[in-house]
This record gives sequence, C-alpha cells and structure tokens, in this order.
Amino acid sequence: MAKILFVMTGVDYWTLADGTEHPTGYWAEEFVAPYEAFTGAGHEIVVATPGGVVPAVDRGSLAADANGGAEGAQRIADTLSKATELNSPIDLATVDLTDFDAVYYPGGHGPMEDLAVDATSGALLNAALASGKPLGVVCHAPAALLATADADGKSPFAGYRVAAFTNAEETQAGLADKAKWLLQDRLVALGVDYREGEPWAPHVEVDRNLFTGQNPASSAPLAAELLKAL
Repeated sequence: MAKILFVMTGVDYWTLADGTEHPTGYWAEEFVAPYEAFTGAGHEIVVATPGGVVPAVDRGSLAADANGGAEGAQRIADTLSKATELNSPIDLATVDLTDFDAVYYPGGHGPMEDLAVDATSGALLNAALASGKPLGVVCHAPAALLATADADGKSPFAGYRVAAFTNAEETQAGLADKAKWLLQDRLVALGVDYREGEPWAPHVEVDRNLFTGQNPASSAPLAAELLKAL
C-alpha cells in the first residue's frame, strides 16, 4: 500500500484584476476521481493545506452541468461526504516527503491565489521532482510550479513537458479577461515545455516522474498513469 499526499489550496477565493474575490476553492472532480482511483487500489491518502485549514470546494464544481448530469453530481457529492481525509488536513509546513510514495495536486482556481506564491509548496515540489517519486499536478494546480523558481527566476521544472489549463479554456469559461494573469502564459515564461490539447478534452503529459493534466476531464486518466507508476 502506498501513501499519497494530496496538496490542496487553502483558500475559497481568487482575486481578480479589479480586486474582487471570485468564489472558488478546489475543483471537486479533480479530487474525487484520483481519490476514488487511489483508495480503490488500497492506497492511503493524506491531505495537506497551507496552515492545515480544511479545504473548500468550488461550489460550481458540484453542479450537475459540471458533472455530466445529476447522477454524476450526486456521485461526486457522495464521495466528498465520505472522504474524511478532507476534514483533518495536516499543515503543509509539517510535511516530510520521506513519509510519502507520491504527491498529487488537484486544481480549481484556488491554487492561483495561494499555492502560486507559497514557498513551502514550491520547496516540496522541487524536492518531489528531485526524489523521483511520482508527482501529479492537474488543471490550475500547475500554478504552484510558479513558486519553484529561485531568486533568478530559474525553476527545475524548466524544460519538462507540462499540461495545464489553457488560455482558450479560461476564455471559454469567461474569466480570461478578468484575471490578473493567465496560467498558460506564466508557465511558458517559467520555461516549461507547455503542451496544449483540445479545450475540455482529456490531455495528460508524462515526463520522467512528472504527471500533469490539462483540465478536470484529465484527472481520471492522470490518476491511472500515477497508479501505473506506483
């Protein structure tokens, strides 16, 4: 049995360019699909957040139209209600990477607010990459990679193939023109080998021990790839 660390956003908002706070958090499917895959295979999940706060779900990610209909939404809600790990997260600052076999970052717009500038998370990501342990990051969670750069702006993730939420998807979601910055643009500037698939279609990139997915639909296939690596 493997022990997998889920690093999750600790905020329930994303500050837009005009200073308003857009309600968000983590995206339900991006937690649920890997959670079901990992626990179904007998693995243990530990949730960590900045400050050890209980992560907030993006309410929009619970809607029927975000989950293929009412039945899908109910399944998502049922899994979240049973995932007791969400109720007792550990403080990200106390994480010892040697305790875990893999690390996974679910998305939602929340990581754009906190993990993108969280030095503790950045150091963990760099250590996980260097360790060779499977490291999964999906959708908006690759914003956390921005915190891996050193004082000169250099990141060990530079040159790695990375999939993440695209400018096209942010535009279609209606938030691109309201954002302070766009994830795709920042990742390209960081020096990763950004790979873009069709909007909303599953797209996973595997480069050495780094596993990344473009959007919510990519979370299940990303989890499947991580399971192979375990």
